[in-house]
Amino acid sequence: MAVESTISRAVLSDTVKDRLLEAILDGRYPPGSRIVESRAAREFGTSQAPVREALRDLEALGVVEITPFRGARVRRPSRDELLEAYVVRSELEALVVRLATPCLTDEDIEHLAGFLNEMHRAADAGDLIGEASADAAFHGLIVDLSGNSTLKRVWGMLEPYSRTYITIAVPGADRSRIAGLHSPVLDALRSRDGPRAEAAIRDHFSDAKMMMASLWPESADDASSADNAADPPTTGARPARTAPVPPPARASEGKP
Repeated sequence: MAVESTISRAVLSDTVKDRLLEAILDGRYPPGSRIVESRAAREFGTSQAPVREALRDLEALGVVEITPFRGARVRRPSRDELLEAYVVRSELEALVVRLATPCLTDEDIEHLAGFLNEMHRAADAGDLIGEASADAAFHGLIVDLSGNSTLKRVWGMLEPYSRTYITIAVPGADRSRIAGLHSPVLDALRSRDGPRAEAAIRDHFSDAKMMMASLWPESADDASSADNAADPPTTGARPARTAPVPPPARASEGKP
């Protein structure tokens, strides 16, 4: 009974974590904004306990920071941290394309081309969230096609952090240019040229890193005005795309 209850709480906490991460990634909680436990609990239809546990997990991922007596806030990293993230992703994804290139099918290339087309469409429409989602799907598919579960797990820990801050939160970024950075990568993968694909992905992150260095505030003080305006609105906010989290199953129902 106690074991079943513990498992149910853990599953519920993981579900809330996924929903909160989705809300961060799609811009409902931009960098610097507060995540109020009671408000999130009402949104997801849970008590505050699983929300609190979920926030601790997100803190471990580096996505949020929790301050005593002030609660949780979506983390705004320093410029140096973000530039370091580009270095890590560049090396990770160079390995990804090296492993994925020999396995690519024509159907895989078409799927990647579809994500690139969606990036351009979203950029032209000013749809930052749509572009960020297509961007993540493009890179995520290549990671899946690498067939390396360890690499996928490591990449998965970094991707939410980088997508939150790098593809959504940068004011003044040239969205069409960001979409265009993916074209040489796709062309190299279409040719099944592994070394060319590795060079293309490194160039991709090098160009993106230069853009970030010129746009991201150097210090927290430089970004304070944006942070003060970043709390999510209490009315008129875009509703969550998913249904409330169900309560944990009772032991009498025979479910874990």
